[in-house]
Amino acid sequence: MINIRPVSDLRNKFPEIENIVLKSGEPVYLTKNGYGSMVVMSIEQYSALTDDIELKLDEADRAADSCDARYSGEEVFKRVKERIHHGRKAL
Repeated sequence: MINIRPVSDLRNKFPEIENIVLKSGEPVYLTKNGYGSMVVMSIEQYSALTDDIELKLDEADRAADSCDARYSGEEVFKRVKERIHHGRKAL
């Protein structure tokens, strides 16, 4: 179940929010004036979301260091769109 709380609960009920995040392993969504404001999650949750991205960025940095080719943002997005629309052979 999605847990949505007012952002004031972060200040007024921090131990409760912390307990929810740590015990359930689920994030708590905070609202301000009825609109989404932020998400609170455990370090483990955050790591699970970002570890693979960090590894891929490290891999890309190593590949860039071993190659002199450089592409503009426009060329990168053009190639990505081609890859999406025409399969992997576009790159």
